[in-house]
Amino acid sequence: MPVLESLYDLIGRLLPFEIMEPLFMRRALVGLLLLTPMTAAAGIQVVTHRMAFFSDAISHSVFTGLALGVLFAVHPHWTLPLFALLVGLGIVAVQRRTGLSADTVIGVFFSAAIAFGLAVISREPGLVRALQRVIYGDILTLTDTDIMATAILLLVLSGFLVFGFNHLLYIGVNLDLAQAHQVRVAAYQYLFAGLLALLVVLSVRAVGMLLVTAMLIVPAAAARNLARSASAMFWWAQIIALTSAVAGLLISSHDAIRTATGATIVLVAAVWFTVTALVSAIRRRCGG
Repeated sequence: MPVLESLYDLIGRLLPFEIMEPLFMRRALVGLLLLTPMTAAAGIQVVTHRMAFFSDAISHSVFTGLALGVLFAVHPHWTLPLFALLVGLGIVAVQRRTGLSADTVIGVFFSAAIAFGLAVISREPGLVRALQRVIYGDILTLTDTDIMATAILLLVLSGFLVFGFNHLLYIGVNLDLAQAHQVRVAAYQYLFAGLLALLVVLSVRAVGMLLVTAMLIVPAAAARNLARSASAMFWWAQIIALTSAVAGLLISSHDAIRTATGATIVLVAAVWFTVTALVSAIRRRCGG
C-alpha cells in the first residue's frame, strides 16, 4: 500500500535509530499510534460505566471466534470480530430486557463463550500455536491489513465519541439523569458496546487476551488520579497511553531486555499509575 509505505519511510527518517530499521518495528509503531488513542478514550468510558468485566468477556470470546473459524472453515479475521460483536450486543440486549445486573449477564456470556470455545479447541490439537498468539499477542506481527482495519476503526470511534462522549458520561454516572436530558440511552449503549467489542479484538492482536483490559483501564485510572474534569481526564489518558505504548515498544525491543511488547506496555502504564497515585495522595494531603 503506497500510503503506508510512505508513512513507514517517514518514520524511518524521523527516528533514524537502529532499533527502528526493521519494517516490522515501524509497522508496530504505527499500529500502536493508531490503537492507543482509542483504548485511552474508550477506557475512560469503561471506567465510568464499570465495564472492565465486559472487556474481559469480549477478549475471552476470542477463543470461540477462533473455534467458529475452524468449524466453518472461515478465516478468523472474520469470525473473531463477528462473534465479538454478537457477544457485546447480546450482553446489552439481555441486560436491558431482564433487569439483571451487568456483572451477572456478563458472567453468563463469559462462561458460555469460553466453555464453547475451549470445547471445540480441545478437539483440534493443531490450534495450540494459534491460541498462544491470542493469549500473549504480538504487535510485531501486524500486517498492513491490520493497520488499515485499525485506522478505519479509529475514524469511526472518533466520530462516535466526538458526538457522544458527554452523553456516554451521563449514562455512566446517572442513567435517570441521562434519560431526563433525552439521551437515547439504548442507541448509545448498543453502539458503544459494538465499537468496544471491535476495539478489544484489535487489541488482542497487540497485547494478547490477558492484557486487553489492562490496556483500557490503567491509563484511564492513572488519568483520573491527575484530572479534575472529564476533558482533562481525556487528555491525560491520551498522554499516558501513547507514552506507555512507545516506551513499551522500544524497551521490549532492546537487546538487553527482550520482553513481550504487550506486557512491557502495560508495565510502563502501571508505573504511570503509581506515580499519579502518589501525586494524588500528596495533593489531598496538602488540601489541593
